[in-house]
Amino acid sequence: MITLGIILQAMGSMAIAKFGAAVGAGIAAIGAGIGIGKIGSSALESIARQPEASGDIRSNMIVSAALIEGAAFFAIIICLLAIVL
Repeated sequence: MITLGIILQAMGSMAIAKFGAAVGAGIAAIGAGIGIGKIGSSALESIARQPEASGDIRSNMIVSAALIEGAAFFAIIICLLAIVL
C-alpha cells in the first residue's frame, strides 16, 4: 500500500503545500466576507426593529467586523508566509 508521504514526495510536496496555502488564504477571505455580510444584515434588521438603539447596534457591529477582519488578515498572512517560506 502506498502511503501519503510517498505520494507527496513523488509529486513535489512544496508545490502541494503552496497550493494548499493559496487555497487557505482564499477560504479565509471568503469566510471573512460572509461573516461581515451577516453582521451587516443582522445590524440593519435590528435597527429597523428598534431605531432608538441604532447607535449601540452600529458600534457593536463595527467592533465585531473589526475582530473578524483581524482574524482574516492573520489567516491570510500565515498562508502567504507558508507560500513564501
